[in-house]
Amino acid sequence: MIPFRVDFRPGGTIYEQVVYAAKKAMMSGQLRPGDLFPSVRVLSRELKINPNTAHKVITHLVSSGLLEVRPGAGTFVATRPPATRAEKTQLLEEQVEQLVVESKRLGIESEDLQDAVEKHWKRLKLRGT
Repeated sequence: MIPFRVDFRPGGTIYEQVVYAAKKAMMSGQLRPGDLFPSVRVLSRELKINPNTAHKVITHLVSSGLLEVRPGAGTFVATRPPATRAEKTQLLEEQVEQLVVESKRLGIESEDLQDAVEKHWKRLKLRGT
């Protein structure tokens, strides 16, 4: 079983989407340092992706310092300082850009978009989310 969720969507490569989902899981604490990360075989089978793509994902996360390979034991989430505010913001950059582009297409002004975001932020805060 994969310990994070991937919502495949048109427009981005499968590789980028899996890397994003894994990073998000690590930064949100869903995947914690020392947790076992799925193998290439498991990622490939569970996500129904090409094994080469799964290998590329793991290689990228290892080279980024987010995963560490322990020979004979597997691949684990690396122990590192908690994600900074800047790293978390950077993770959302693509989604923010998509929201802004879609808003502009719909003719929504910046102030109205900011008001809508603030409204939803407050609503979720009240629910404790």
